[in-house]
Amino acid sequence: MDVFFQDFWDFARDYWWLIFPIMGMAGGAGKAWERAAKRRHERRLETLRVKGEIKAAQLAARGTVPTREQKRRADDDERAASRQMLEKLFAEHDEITARWLDYELDVAKLIAFPAMSDGRQPLTAAFLRAKKTADAVRPESSDATVSESEIAEYLDAVGNYAVAFDVAERDARRVRDSGFSEDERKRLDRAQHMLAVALDDAATQAERNVAYKRVREELDGLILLSDEAVDALKKKVAGELAAPRSTGTAPEPGASPGRGPLNSGEH
Repeated sequence: MDVFFQDFWDFARDYWWLIFPIMGMAGGAGKAWERAAKRRHERRLETLRVKGEIKAAQLAARGTVPTREQKRRADDDERAASRQMLEKLFAEHDEITARWLDYELDVAKLIAFPAMSDGRQPLTAAFLRAKKTADAVRPESSDATVSESEIAEYLDAVGNYAVAFDVAERDARRVRDSGFSEDERKRLDRAQHMLAVALDDAATQAERNVAYKRVREELDGLILLSDEAVDALKKKVAGELAAPRSTGTAPEPGASPGRGPLNSGEH
């Protein structure tokens, strides 16, 4: 035990500076969690209010036999409350996913904030797990028949998803490319420069094609681009120059006059 404490204090003495980014991450996570908890609390209060009104109407009718119309109206009101809750949760769920796709499909953002695409990063991995959970418990539609416990489970999953994304994004913007060596950072800088050329409408199509290949070469082994990100980039490179043309036929995405596919032989 004495050896353990001695090792701990030796580590603390040598790496005391780590407390600052750790405290920053903890503070950011706390604020994100607080915001999500507030949203969940507001939704629960709204749902309870609607259900309370339904219960009050039922109590007021106690002692009398409810008509079929009254039963139908009470059931409709309860379904409407559930539908309203699910629609709000769907909107928040989709908003977070759209923010994530901004990184996943935008090569410029991936170069600037590579941690957002690196599942080996603990906070990114936690976000991806939260996303998988939220996607798994999401009802098929707002009209789906779901129990109160299922809505509560989805409510918590979306809240955790929001917090995990906020924390992962905050950390990715903090660390940027600090996890790479000096040579690797130079490659990222070159890739960023070549990407600007590839998307520059003042450049020729041939220049864009060459710049696109250079981007892929510089990023190879540094950042794994998804198939969707590659497809989106290829369309931008091929389409930026073709779009303003008023005559002729625009080239297919990834193709240029007199040449093969933009990414021929590449993934």
